[in-house]
Amino acid sequence: MATFSPPATAAATTTAVTHLLPCATSSVANRLSLSSSVYFKSLHSSPLLSHFFLRQTTMGRVYNGRLSYATATSPICSTSVPEQLKSAREDIKELLKTTFCHPILVRMGWHDAGTYNKDIEEWPKRGGANGSLRFEIELKHAANAGLVNALKLLQPIKEKYSGVTYADLFQLASATAVEEAGGPKIPMKYGRVDVSGPEQCPEEGRLPDAGPPSPATHLREVFYRMGLNDKEIVALSGAHTLGRSRPERSGWGKPETKYTKDGPGAPGGQSWTVQWLKFDNSYFKDIKERRDADLLVLPTDAVLFEDPSFKEYAEKYAEDQDAFFKDYAEAHAKLSNVGAKFEPPEGFSLDESSPQAQPEKFVAAKYSTGKRELSEDMKQKIRAEYEGFGGSPDKPLQSNYFLNIMIVIAVLAYVTSLVMN
Repeated sequence: MATFSPPATAAATTTAVTHLLPCATSSVANRLSLSSSVYFKSLHSSPLLSHFFLRQTTMGRVYNGRLSYATATSPICSTSVPEQLKSAREDIKELLKTTFCHPILVRMGWHDAGTYNKDIEEWPKRGGANGSLRFEIELKHAANAGLVNALKLLQPIKEKYSGVTYADLFQLASATAVEEAGGPKIPMKYGRVDVSGPEQCPEEGRLPDAGPPSPATHLREVFYRMGLNDKEIVALSGAHTLGRSRPERSGWGKPETKYTKDGPGAPGGQSWTVQWLKFDNSYFKDIKERRDADLLVLPTDAVLFEDPSFKEYAEKYAEDQDAFFKDYAEAHAKLSNVGAKFEPPEGFSLDESSPQAQPEKFVAAKYSTGKRELSEDMKQKIRAEYEGFGGSPDKPLQSNYFLNIMIVIAVLAYVTSLVMN
């Protein structure tokens, strides 16, 4: 099984990673400072593209490892440029190799998307993945404790690729983190539009708590509001296979365990799984067995094997990783899309293969000997032979039919000459 070790040099970027949805929240989280000890290598910014415009917006800026907030002139793009998104994805992969920040990037994407309310039609009031999590007012929500670190990691990539929206960047980072940790390929689409200012951020309280009085009811209230069902709730919970909970941020978990004391990244916290940077179905196995006191089990985790409807899927995923991967990929993509506004409206994929070249339709008039075109009689004979082999004007043969005919004629001529001699 894969093992993970901390960066070899002090210059390598590190980050403290935390658990994912549902969020562990407490009064401790409300006192989160918007400074952190996370350091990262700066990436060079690229020139702005002519079709993007500048807008006054309140946003976070990074200075000497500290994130501060001020009204600044910042490039806002109307929608993402596919080629820049592809390049950003490669930079995210490199970031993951040096920071081991898979869990917090998944959480960033989820928390930007997880504010969706299907009962509100108007965008952006309905929430969803719209880039609002970059603003101080939303970063200060108790459920988002520590996500300032994720923003600090992604901000240089955003500045490098001006033709990428925050909404797309957060979702791209989340899906890429899952895939790079060994998880399934997420069928993502892009083209999300950003909100323009902090006044468009959703109100606090739309994300799940980790220890509500009635965990099953609470999970359903939150996720049903987003249009998700029991299967999707359980599948998404499986992303807790990545990450750790830190008591100084959330009030949940141990300060350190034998699995987290040496990192990678900043040491400490309590993980749900032994290999907390590997995406697999071990979360369901470990929650079911509950044999290791060093592994975290929140009330919202335990209920997956207590509630009859949840248990059906949790048992299945503990036994069948392929089934978990399939359902997780679909649920992750759905969560990333609901509530978002896309331009173009249908969005676009970064992984669409170019359509295969179609064989040329049969056009008998194209064939001629030298500069002299075939007679109509000869065209009809060729067409009859072509159709005899299963072709038609609207059903091209996969091989070069005319070349085959020429080969057959040549062979017949050669055989005839041998016979005559």
